Amino acid sequence: MKYFFNPSDLGDLQQALLEAREVKADRYGFQHLGRNKTLLMIFFNNSLRTRLSTQKAAMNLGMNVIVLDVNQGAWKLETERGVVMDGDKSEHLLEAIPVMGCYCDLIGIRSFAGLTDRERDYAETVVGQFVRYSGRPVFAMETATVHPLQAFADLITIEEYKPVARPKVVLTWAPHCRALPQAVPNSFAQWMLAADVDLVITHPEGYELDPRFVDGAHVEYDQRKALAGAHFVYAKNWSCPGVTRPDDYGKILCDDRTWTIDAEHMSWTDHAKFMHCLPVRRGLIVTDDVIEGPDSLVIPEAANREISATVVLKRMLQEL
Repeated sequence: MKYFFNPSDLGDLQQALLEAREVKADRYGFQHLGRNKTLLMIFFNNSLRTRLSTQKAAMNLGMNVIVLDVNQGAWKLETERGVVMDGDKSEHLLEAIPVMGCYCDLIGIRSFAGLTDRERDYAETVVGQFVRYSGRPVFAMETATVHPLQAFADLITIEEYKPVARPKVVLTWAPHCRALPQAVPNSFAQWMLAADVDLVITHPEGYELDPRFVDGAHVEYDQRKALAGAHFVYAKNWSCPGVTRPDDYGKILCDDRTWTIDAEHMSWTDHAKFMHCLPVRRGLIVTDDVIEGPDSLVIPEAANREISATVVLKRMLQEL
């Protein structure tokens, strides 16, 4: 596996889930794969779970790890072609990327959407340059449009806690005070559609996700109807994806607090488990009693980030 951005990159998801179970039972059983190999983790944006879990996964596999925070301790990087670099950016990605590739065997990238230019964001302009010019296998630690390590961990968690063979999983929009990217809901929908679950997506009108990630999903604008009979509730905010309202891309269209997941919302489900990728704004996305309650999976879900990353790095190392 040279690249990891989509579920199809892993191939058979059932086999990947079996591999995750094997890794979880023996996290250090594949250290020979990473011996004398180096992972370079590049962060254009802040991170907690992704940074810690991916670094831990690499260490599980015996790898050396270099972490580069582009915004601290590095030259400011220009990402656009054809510009006159007479501002505050001292180095261009087109030189920086192949240099980075000289020092490592695998590269992980974290680069969020700018939420002002939909075409640029959805073209994955920054990450695409690493794929083209680094000469190394590249995987996403969240990009402008996808967060596959999170979605894979979500799937592992659902597999571990599902009460029926084909559970009903609801991805519900929830309010937020800031405009957030669509990467997490995009990947969550994409992975759930590739897995054996009954996926329902619910959100206010205008928040329709890009068809490339949600084609075939059942969209229900009535949140109560969507939550009825659910086994898992995945709450997440996202800004306008600009699918039906291109001029509103990246904007907050709704601040309806009735979408916040509370005990009443969970009572509409079939004893559902609550999920969220974290960090979460309490009182906006979810109430304290739900996220702290016995049906909250946010901590096991976060713990499985180590497992998803270990499986992905293991697959990449096996093909070096």
